[in-house]
Amino acid sequence: MNVGSTTQTAADVLSMQHITKIYGNGFMANKDICFSVRKGEIHGLVGENGAGKSTLMKVLFGQEVPEEGKIFINGEEVSISNPLVALDYGIGMVHQHFMLVPSLTVAENMVLGVEPRKGKMFFDYKKAARMTREVAEKYNLPINPDKRVMDLSVGYKQRVEILKILLRGAKILLLDEPTAVLTPQETAELFVQLKNLKKEGFTIVFISHKLNEIKEICDRITVLRDGQVVGSAEIGEVSEQDISRMMVGRDVLMDIEKGAPQPREGILSVRGLGFTNMYGKKALRDVSFDLRCGEIVGIAGVEGNGQSELASILTGLERPQEGRVLLNGRDASKMSIRKMREEQVSFISEDRMVYDLVRDATIGENLISDRYYKKEYRRGPLMDQKKMDREAEELIEGYLVACDGRDAYMRTLSGGNMQKVITARECSSHPRLLIASQPTRGIDVGATEFIRKRLVELRDQGAAILLFSADLAEIMQVSDRILVFHGGRIVAHIPRAEEVDENILGEYMLGLRTQSEEEIGGAVFENKN
Repeated sequence: MNVGSTTQTAADVLSMQHITKIYGNGFMANKDICFSVRKGEIHGLVGENGAGKSTLMKVLFGQEVPEEGKIFINGEEVSISNPLVALDYGIGMVHQHFMLVPSLTVAENMVLGVEPRKGKMFFDYKKAARMTREVAEKYNLPINPDKRVMDLSVGYKQRVEILKILLRGAKILLLDEPTAVLTPQETAELFVQLKNLKKEGFTIVFISHKLNEIKEICDRITVLRDGQVVGSAEIGEVSEQDISRMMVGRDVLMDIEKGAPQPREGILSVRGLGFTNMYGKKALRDVSFDLRCGEIVGIAGVEGNGQSELASILTGLERPQEGRVLLNGRDASKMSIRKMREEQVSFISEDRMVYDLVRDATIGENLISDRYYKKEYRRGPLMDQKKMDREAEELIEGYLVACDGRDAYMRTLSGGNMQKVITARECSSHPRLLIASQPTRGIDVGATEFIRKRLVELRDQGAAILLFSADLAEIMQVSDRILVFHGGRIVAHIPRAEEVDENILGEYMLGLRTQSEEEIGGAVFENKN
């Protein structure tokens, strides 16, 4: 294992030397980083949130300009000022959140920005479809060019993203968390595709927090911590524990200690829920289940099968078009979010940047944003600032938020620390029900371990938790029961999460299996609440 810089060699197709990137607030995201990748290898880039991975890739893809450093492609120094220049040098990026237009066809998405024309004015769709078929056949990544993107599975949407950059001539592929929303079967298929591209001579930078996948697919790794390279190694030289130790500076134990659940009274009942989304697609179909205090119920499914719509309805962002939602035995379908909070419901939203925090407010302000109006936080008509400051400081300390104090702005935090702030606020309000959507998506192993432990602790204190997650390992590790969604329906109810096999769960998620109505009906406890 090499510790520190990765030096440039003649075998490198890509080399970034002494890259330093400083943002306007003085934050140094990359500190003298040297990062090299050999031709035809899959190179893992790992590190905690805030370690500098995304910034380094933005520099390489022309989205950021470094204060210092040089980039070499095939031994020649290049200047990459924007993504179009990066593509000219054969560098393409597949982002974690797909950059596709759902209402357009695969072929239309494939050629956005490089549309073939009939004459000077008219879009040549037939040629676009032909171009799509040709590149798909060339790289053995079959796809229907005429299908609308909104009708594709997540795995096929990702395939379109990969084909898009191959069509544009990319030879160096940057993949940001490519398996974050894939089933085990889709992940295995992706890995076959990546290995085939490697055989074709493509070079791949694979960014991931899933260390078992890093071990499986990568040839070498580079680990970043605090904006610096702390080590690089051939993948056979290191274990998952070695990698996590390099990432966070300590051992990380992802085996969460969790005793048997002690379910009590029912708190949430969903009956016959139906919902049609903005594209006219039936997103939820006759969904019914119960949730009890003292248990964690995991919601599993490939993205786009109704989970987001269900979460939006349960958190008051959408209204059900069919069926009803009962909270503490009362109709919650028209409750405001504040009213739901008064019923001791807390929320961790899927999109934390939009719904869960205010980037331009302080950490302290974000921590008390759900309670500042309550009587115990006021002195007459005024807010009790001392009490709120004291509570914010206690939460920062108790939830191990790495920051410059309660008065620092949220935008200065890494993704993992932002999520800790959200978790601290929502778990400290003594909820009877927590609806948590993707609580650890895109954050590092240290923050993930911390948040999963907090969820189990909250359950043990008697709260009910509804956990939406695209991470199957998380669903299986943290949940007591599991509901699997496919096509907007519940297709499986797993009453004991610890007994289910990951591959069987993946088959339910893909619609290859479904349970009987009687088995699915076990999710309802009408006579047991």
